[in-house]
Amino acid sequence: MIWSLLKIYVLMLCTISTVYNTFLLIVCVVGCCVQMEEIVFETKDAVDWSYRSEGVVNLVLAYSGSSPTFLGKVMRIKKIRNTRNENGDRSGSCLTTQEKLIWGEIKDLVFCQNKELVDYLFVKHVMKPLLGHKYVTPGICLPVEKEFLESVKKIVTSQRHSWRANTLSVDTNRSFALLMDDLTIFSHGQVEDHKPCLTVEIKPKCGFLSSSSFIAEENVIKKSISRFEMYQVLKLRENQISQISEYDPLDLFSGSKDRIHKAIKALYSTPQNSLQVFLNGSLVFGGFRGGICKTTSKLELAFEHKLKDFFKTEDDCGLRANAFIELVAETVYASGALDQLLEVQKLDKYNIEGAIHAYYDLVDQPCKACQELESSKLSNQFGSMHSLPQDEKVNILKDFLISSTAIDCSVMISFRPIETGLSRSSSYGNIQLESTKQEFEYKIHFIDLDMRPLKRMEAYHESDKKITKTYQEMLKKKKGDQPRRF
Repeated sequence: MIWSLLKIYVLMLCTISTVYNTFLLIVCVVGCCVQMEEIVFETKDAVDWSYRSEGVVNLVLAYSGSSPTFLGKVMRIKKIRNTRNENGDRSGSCLTTQEKLIWGEIKDLVFCQNKELVDYLFVKHVMKPLLGHKYVTPGICLPVEKEFLESVKKIVTSQRHSWRANTLSVDTNRSFALLMDDLTIFSHGQVEDHKPCLTVEIKPKCGFLSSSSFIAEENVIKKSISRFEMYQVLKLRENQISQISEYDPLDLFSGSKDRIHKAIKALYSTPQNSLQVFLNGSLVFGGFRGGICKTTSKLELAFEHKLKDFFKTEDDCGLRANAFIELVAETVYASGALDQLLEVQKLDKYNIEGAIHAYYDLVDQPCKACQELESSKLSNQFGSMHSLPQDEKVNILKDFLISSTAIDCSVMISFRPIETGLSRSSSYGNIQLESTKQEFEYKIHFIDLDMRPLKRMEAYHESDKKITKTYQEMLKKKKGDQPRRF
């Protein structure tokens, strides 16, 4: 009865006048646009923005103009599949009724009618408190004209990797873009005092093994092998990669200095789309424009040359690359930043195999997960999940979605050398690199923290089944290929 009344209450909230929603939209924008006055990006502004990088959902542009307001800033804009209708609603889509139940404690999210602002408010009110204020900067939402986005689309198309451009393009129906600090530099949009700045972007992925009792007996392999390792087998089978990565997220999140070093070394050797490096804001290694499956001697030589003014080493081949690996590994270990990320990832205590049952109940649909199980495997366990109070199911799904955001995020670590005898900034961490006898300042941020839509639960479940099945088939084939002993 209580939850029925709550659903009615949520629906009432959704019907509040357009005037109030417009007012709230203005309040959200004004509240985060301190000192930005009334800025709207127009067609003429597009030439001042150039392609920097991109992920699955967003495209990042770097500012190349001369306005002091935007020096040291990047712009993040949404992408859309080329097959989608480009004449859609520029206001974006708001939360569903079920999502309003999940995030109901955050009134700004419940009332918000714009997707870009929903993502901004989610980072501000959910992820920032969980991950720590010093590690998360939500950015600033600013309005953009459709013509501006269309001009940007034309400019960056030739700069993007063809397989990206052929699949996804700039979503010109968006009404806002996210303005953020350029984390590949330290301040004011330029290399301060001619000090070089080296930035590493890592996609760490899931750093723990689930122990959920809802994992089926035939999928028990998930309790001993990381999802990243299993997913590599599927990617190889589908020709998304040419070889298996040496990286294991369990090493990076282990808290062991040796295992963290092993993880960074593996990322450097087989970066794929998990590692990219910027020097003074320019990409010098890896990248999401297709990635690098394996670091060849030619690539390493070019990277070593790029680092010649950053690390004080001899010109012997490999020393600067080794110094780079050591610097990143030591910083990850000393900072402890990934410990906090791991805690947020671990909010999911049920695994998708458990959470999917709560999902079907919340959306009031027959449970497809139960329908797929043989009657003999329909244990009391799943029955107990379906009989949980509504508020507990809501919390299970909330924790799962937050965990999913934390698993798919990126971490950016920026370094700049400290000259001997000069004062250190209290705003940044410090790390001593023994191999080169240098000291560096560093800063760490988590990015790509958008809210995961509830409707993605079914896709998560299907993907999990496919990844696990493919890995099990590989093990079975491997076992069958072994010579028999007599």
